[in-house]
Amino acid sequence: MILSALCSYDPITIQCHDNPDPDTVAAGFALYNYFLSKGNRVRLIYSGHNNISKSNIRYMVNWLDIPLQYRAMNAGHIEGLLIMVDCQYGTGNAQKFTADHIAVVDHHQLNMKESELTEIQPDLASASTLCWKLLMDEGFEVNSNLKMATALYYGLYMDSNSMAELYNPLDLDMRDYLKFDKALFSRLRNCNLSRKELEVAGVALIRNIYNEKHRFAVVRAGFCDPNLLGLIADFLLQVDDVDTCVVYNEQPDGFKVSVRSCVREVKADELAEYICGEIGTGGGHHEKAGGFIAKSLYEKNYPSIHSESYFGDRINSYFEDTEIIRVGEYEADLRGMKLYKRKDYTVGYVRAKEIFPINTPILIRSLEGDVEVDITDDLILMIGVRGEVYHKTESNFAKEYIELDGNYSLEDSCIKTTYIPKVTNKDTGESVVLTEYAHRCTSSKQVRMYVKPLDRYVKVFSDDFSDAYILGKPGDYLVIRADVDNKIRIMDAEVFEHTLMPLQGRNMRLGSGS
Repeated sequence: MILSALCSYDPITIQCHDNPDPDTVAAGFALYNYFLSKGNRVRLIYSGHNNISKSNIRYMVNWLDIPLQYRAMNAGHIEGLLIMVDCQYGTGNAQKFTADHIAVVDHHQLNMKESELTEIQPDLASASTLCWKLLMDEGFEVNSNLKMATALYYGLYMDSNSMAELYNPLDLDMRDYLKFDKALFSRLRNCNLSRKELEVAGVALIRNIYNEKHRFAVVRAGFCDPNLLGLIADFLLQVDDVDTCVVYNEQPDGFKVSVRSCVREVKADELAEYICGEIGTGGGHHEKAGGFIAKSLYEKNYPSIHSESYFGDRINSYFEDTEIIRVGEYEADLRGMKLYKRKDYTVGYVRAKEIFPINTPILIRSLEGDVEVDITDDLILMIGVRGEVYHKTESNFAKEYIELDGNYSLEDSCIKTTYIPKVTNKDTGESVVLTEYAHRCTSSKQVRMYVKPLDRYVKVFSDDFSDAYILGKPGDYLVIRADVDNKIRIMDAEVFEHTLMPLQGRNMRLGSGS
């Protein structure tokens, strides 16, 4: 969606969802300011059975001068363009008004018929992030409006459980970019919960469900601000025999979920994604994460299952259906695997000293997460087939890759990516797009690899001391290098098809003389 293309509609009405939260208000406020600056007639509304009652929303609207108006449910047809923000048309959590034209800007799972006036990115933590991106794409100077920047920061803060459940680089980019009113944000941050919500937390903790075998707890909380779920989960994880916990509650349009883990065998972001599955979205960090399950999809797929049973069974299956591979101890049955070799494909590389001076501390941001390193004389930054960034020394690069002529193209070299990797000078804050400095290269080795498809979840630990593991899912591939001991990796289907090909004449089952 291109916001400037919507300026031709007049008037424009921006609708937040019923019972507004900080994210929908902030996102709507950002769009309101954009269209107002373009000379459009624009208004910001919400509807539903109740006027705003939560103290933090009242303070937010008053302190930031947000022109949010209540529109009666029976108010009738809306002329011009109606933009639904942080919600979707006709899906139940926002009053359905008829309008001449309808657009949607949302970060939840698609739950309606998509059109050219639909911009939905469910991998983002907040609608605030999506609206910020749309404004930045237009060259709109967000930080010139301190109250709008503060609203966006607060919207992200509240929808990501105090920034604990951020995982998309665009969310991180907005967090780092915004110049907000810190004193005002502090006031907003500390008026989120009421005494009634503290009572909700206490009742929820009393009713926890505990699994002794896998040491996890599940708590269903009553209706409350989603931010309270994270506070309950943080408290629950302090119990001595709870290693993993999931706290959730029912919202008008689905289930909001907070996940916590304090053991290396369980990454909270991964468990959140597993719980939400195909009926929602989940992500965050290894220790803290969150997710959302769309009610319409839940009711369609699990019409007769109570939510407590769903969450308990889903978490238990996460533990029961997962194989753990510890590389130093693992003995693969090569008879069940096939031989492959690398295709000739290109990746990008950058000599880091060409970007910033040697010894500069840098932050590398890509879809795989943030990495912090200091630039050395021999540091090479590699751009993989998904736009991920990893680093090598000059000597290792020379052993494994051949430099190619021509300019590197992210579009031509990647399978697909929704984010262009960036490098930031941590001393100065200056950021550059990594691909602008990248050259082309290809692997210099025709390495043989043993491959088998996975039919269950697999976690690969590289050693006994590392907290990190690689997760494989059904449909992914377990890949073992033939020329290096204990070199095991996981490839998803897209990367596998893009990078490997059968070894001609040797692709029979191993163990039969191959």
